[in-house]
Amino acid sequence: MWLNGVVDEPAWKLRLPRRPSVPPAIAIARRVAIAVAIVLLNWAVVLIERDGYRDSADGDLSVTDALYYTTVTLSTTGYGDITPVSDGARLTNALLVTPMRFLFVLVLIGTTIQVLTERSRDQFNVSRWRSRVKDHVIICGFGTKGRSAIRALRQNGVAQEDIVVIENDHESVEAAAAAGYTTVHGRSDSDTVLKEAEVGRARSVVIAVDRDDTAVLTTLTVRQLSKDVTVVAAVREGENADLLKQSGADSVITSSDAAGRLLGLATGSPATVAVVEDLLAVGSGLDLAERGVTPEEVGSHPRSVVSPVLAVVRGGRPRPYDDPDVATLLATDRLIYVSSPRERGGVEQPG
Repeated sequence: MWLNGVVDEPAWKLRLPRRPSVPPAIAIARRVAIAVAIVLLNWAVVLIERDGYRDSADGDLSVTDALYYTTVTLSTTGYGDITPVSDGARLTNALLVTPMRFLFVLVLIGTTIQVLTERSRDQFNVSRWRSRVKDHVIICGFGTKGRSAIRALRQNGVAQEDIVVIENDHESVEAAAAAGYTTVHGRSDSDTVLKEAEVGRARSVVIAVDRDDTAVLTTLTVRQLSKDVTVVAAVREGENADLLKQSGADSVITSSDAAGRLLGLATGSPATVAVVEDLLAVGSGLDLAERGVTPEEVGSHPRSVVSPVLAVVRGGRPRPYDDPDVATLLATDRLIYVSSPRERGGVEQPG
């Protein structure tokens, strides 16, 4: 397989984010420039001392002979047809030319040394990551839906290092890696790929792939590997939502139905659609948020809470704010409410 410009790497290789490196073409160009500079410097040194050299062919050392001697010396070939005979030329070779020869060889093999060093460092970092990773979020798909999900997670306080992106498209993998996320290049419905992402130790999996059948297969594979992880999936067609839930998804978002409802709503109430879009855009304008009930709010009605409460989560199930069963708030309840920019910028909401 081909991954990140390397041949014969597995398609499911995990890659940790790292600092931007110099492009290979620039790195090679720099090494070539250094090598050429060493050759020119050595050539100049030989020309200055050329009276101290002897050519077995005609006895004299021409400019071309000096370049020839320089190249065979730096490449450690050394045919012996041109030799330093004066004390000055021999001293120059010992103190100046020999170190340049070593430097020239190091420049030539520097790329190989760099690759081996980076691979060893990457293997060490991956091993350390595997020993520490826990309660992370896996994003399957780095398209529009996947990126929006990541933005929402980041706005809700999920650290960048706690997000792992699984993507089969090479360019999308590169984009996720450039954004600083841990990536796995491969199909999200592959158990090998999900194991690379440590799905067994993950907190949740967000399935934001382009195809509904892939979303179903990914959900089934995730559930086979982990029974406890929270699975949230998106589908295009509403008829596939029940299939995803039967496959083990805890929550299913139907994109086509949601878009259709907004389109229909916009014909009669465009302002309502604008508010809904504002709520969906995390971090700008109004936001949907969740928090626990404060001690002062225990025993009160959801309507008496300062922030507009839309639902009360009790026993893991959300209920409308006017449901008689949640008319009295309990300490174990969670509130789904609407937060404003002033609240987020001023008073910190209780968690």
